[in-house]
Amino acid sequence: MSKGHGFTFERFQRWRRSFEIAFWPVFFFVNTLFNGVISGLDHPRVSAWQPWVWEASSSAAMLALIPAVVAALRRWPIRIDTLRRNLPLHLACSLVFSVIHVSGMVALRKLAYVLAGMHYDFGAVGANFVYEYLKDVRSYFWILVTIGLYRLWVVRLQGEARLLEEPDVGPPVEPVEQPERFLVRKLGREFLLAAREIEWLQASGNYVNLHVRGRDYPLRATMAGIEARLNAQHFVRVHRSYVINLEFLSEIEPLDTGDARLLMRDGMKIPCSRRYRAMLRERFGQATVA
Repeated sequence: MSKGHGFTFERFQRWRRSFEIAFWPVFFFVNTLFNGVISGLDHPRVSAWQPWVWEASSSAAMLALIPAVVAALRRWPIRIDTLRRNLPLHLACSLVFSVIHVSGMVALRKLAYVLAGMHYDFGAVGANFVYEYLKDVRSYFWILVTIGLYRLWVVRLQGEARLLEEPDVGPPVEPVEQPERFLVRKLGREFLLAAREIEWLQASGNYVNLHVRGRDYPLRATMAGIEARLNAQHFVRVHRSYVINLEFLSEIEPLDTGDARLLMRDGMKIPCSRRYRAMLRERFGQATVA
């Protein structure tokens, strides 16, 4: 599987965390600049600083809510199979989002006005909140769409895996119950990935990430379901969220808690629960594996 010389997931991973952290502050900063200019033009009779306080307070309060929106989307993902169940939950979340957003921006505005020796009046709470909520519900779902599209792009760049299926005509090329290969899709191309090349597997929500040579391929499956289809001579469960390939295990480090820490050949450290540590000791005898 050639990595190529263009933009790759490995290169993106080097600055992915920085990008994800910086995106929203940069977006809201730019948004504040544009809205501040427009608001100043719409309110020529107020002091020049007031429109900037209005826009900056709104952006700051909304920025503080981004982690909560990300957590809500992770807890109640929006997909075709979950849309009917989770969409009403997100509508309820958008109301909470708006209450906190409006409360936060009003508090910031009052503070700014007090420092300027003035008084800030939000106006009729009921009517103004309805007005703000109509804007906030659009902002809430726009944030959800942005996060969803970004995650879709990352998965496409990263690649995803699925089990080989039985052909429509003729016998399968291998036992489907215990596949020797997985079908990996990346950027519109498909590759066959040998099961023996998988170094470890990690459960992540509705997916199981297959780790191969520094890359994770998400497979839509449960850990229990995929574990049952792997060769037990090579793969063993070591934690409720991890299955490892014994061929890539380098060292077992016992911990005082009774658990253990597994060192893989590439330097990755994987937790091993106490209940699974005994099985590893039975297979290898001592803590260190050559």
